[in-house]
Amino acid sequence: MVYSPIQPPKPPPPISPSPPFVNVTDLLSLAGPFHTFLAHLTAAQTIQTFQNQANDTNQGITIFAPSDSAFSSLAAPSLSNLTKNQLNSLLLFHAFPNFYTLTDLSKNLTNSNVTTMAGNSFTLNIQDSSGLILVGSGWTKTSISSSVYSAAPVAVYQVDQVLIPEAIFGAPPPLSPSQSPPPPNVPSSPSKGQTPPSDNAAPSDNAPSPQPLEATNNKSASHRIGFGVATCLVSVSSSVFMTLL
Repeated sequence: MVYSPIQPPKPPPPISPSPPFVNVTDLLSLAGPFHTFLAHLTAAQTIQTFQNQANDTNQGITIFAPSDSAFSSLAAPSLSNLTKNQLNSLLLFHAFPNFYTLTDLSKNLTNSNVTTMAGNSFTLNIQDSSGLILVGSGWTKTSISSSVYSAAPVAVYQVDQVLIPEAIFGAPPPLSPSQSPPPPNVPSSPSKGQTPPSDNAAPSDNAPSPQPLEATNNKSASHRIGFGVATCLVSVSSSVFMTLL
């Protein structure tokens, strides 16, 4: 009976390390002036939703991060009266549940409404204006000012306005008269009976003031009468002188 040597068991194949995930919190904390946005994400616990989506390598995430100045310059509507669910929806409104490069946005999604992570009634409109990518929400229309991070499966783009959803605040109010553009400067036509201004220069202070037509006619008549009386006197004098001769 032949005994074969016992073969040692084969070692298990090496376990490939999982790809490192992008830490969204660290990215927003270090990459730009997004402290206010990150504070809202943390307070509403929306940051974990963003992180879970960022860990999905099949879909990924695209985040539109408003700068700190975007929040400080937001006059209306106010975010202070939002409920926790409304604030969470507003923050989710700033992200797509897919990874998109700038080329994807400008070529594949332009002139279309894209559903955000807030749900089907929360869509953003993407437009390409001569290479400038515009993001519109109804209340807001802003451009992507910079690409903060773009490597699959995470993209973060800076926007300079907070994206306000109509699904929460309704349609934006119309512009007030003070916000409307001023009317064109059209010269007013002269009113009835009013003489339009002349193109000639105004008379100087030393120029004689015009006299009424009646006074001018009277002065001319006086000159004619005086000239006639003088002529008669010359004729009479001539006759008397001839008689004396």
